[in-house]
Amino acid sequence: MKTKGRKKEKVNIVTLGCAKNLVDSEVILTQLKGNDIDAVHESKKNDATTVIVNTCGFIENAKQESIDTILKFVDAKEEGHIEKLYVTGCLSHRYKDDLAKEIPDVDEYFGTTDLKSILAKFKADYKHELIGERETSTDSHYAYLKISEGCDRPCSFCAIPLMRGKHVSRPIEELVMEAKNLVKNGVKEILLIAQDSTYYGLDIYKKRNLAELLEKLSEVEGLDWIRLHYAFPTGFPEDILKVMAEKKNICSYLDIPLQHGSSKVLKLMRRGTDRQKTTKLLEKIRAQVPGIAIRTTMIVGHPGETEEDFQELMDFVEESRFDRLGVFAYSHEEDTHAGTMNDDVPEEVKNERVDALMELQEGISLEINEGKIGNTYKTLIDRKDGEYFVGRTEFDSPEVDNEVLINAKDHYLRVGDFSNIRITAAEPFDLYGEPVN
Repeated sequence: MKTKGRKKEKVNIVTLGCAKNLVDSEVILTQLKGNDIDAVHESKKNDATTVIVNTCGFIENAKQESIDTILKFVDAKEEGHIEKLYVTGCLSHRYKDDLAKEIPDVDEYFGTTDLKSILAKFKADYKHELIGERETSTDSHYAYLKISEGCDRPCSFCAIPLMRGKHVSRPIEELVMEAKNLVKNGVKEILLIAQDSTYYGLDIYKKRNLAELLEKLSEVEGLDWIRLHYAFPTGFPEDILKVMAEKKNICSYLDIPLQHGSSKVLKLMRRGTDRQKTTKLLEKIRAQVPGIAIRTTMIVGHPGETEEDFQELMDFVEESRFDRLGVFAYSHEEDTHAGTMNDDVPEEVKNERVDALMELQEGISLEINEGKIGNTYKTLIDRKDGEYFVGRTEFDSPEVDNEVLINAKDHYLRVGDFSNIRITAAEPFDLYGEPVN
């Protein structure tokens, strides 16, 4: 005879958006498991009793994907496949009341800082002893390390401060402890992420303290690669360049979102810099860390961007020869400074500019890649995909950058291991190679 009682939960956490969201989901996963609750991330099975959707609200496309995902699980709930549906993350934080009215079948909506409230729904306690412990959902040999939360920048186009709040750095000791725990679990590469990594330390150490953090992390035994993402160009802490040049396990790689190459548009974007200062900074970075790969992102179609401004951006990209470049079409966000401006660049023109800039970058990327043919690079093997082992050099971050493809019929490599690969052929965004002894 069945007795009434609390059915044992099986929780599936679904993550949308960026790596910062992924880390948040991993923290939820770790806390639930620490409370003996059966929880998984992105389960392929349909056996969960509860689903938590961690949403993204960065741009219009991301919002739509989040809403579509919520609706998919609302249908699953109505059909009896799941019992409970919770929604958290950026979209939920920003539009909680609107979402509750429009999609009332969700059991509860949470913001980006509501971890303890989420745990309470499972009668789970927040376990302080799990700080620095994290169950990762990426490949076991690399993991993201979020060094801070929130952002204090006034960028015209960005709603992140509305969703993530003010900048809050994590203490160096806590980050080093977490890095050591990750390495103990097999992680060889750590990717440092934040809304703004160059602001790190200003709130708790009263100075930009990224250089010290990098030094301390570089001393973690068994950590082969440290990769730095989201370095805001204004107020860039140049003391990190010496550390990057000296420490062998800090990748010669920098993700520095510049967003535009026209001084006029940079001013409209409230980026606190101009083209001349940006060019000088790039020159300094390349001089102090020879051979560094620079990744950046650009936004086209910001209110007020003319054809002349866009041409200036094209010239800037051609002149700067970035190793990696991503392009976004401007998305008009309410409650932002740019949201008060006239969205005067038609969508069709925005898309044309995206295509033109990516076509230019494709040519630059091909030339840079062809220059690598014949060279040998230390390569981290991420996975086997069809007929190829797929890896990355220190100049490439997972999912967004170039990959190195090695024929699996001719060579055997172990996923998660490093291998020296000689480059034999190149495409705009992929390299081909073979192992050397």
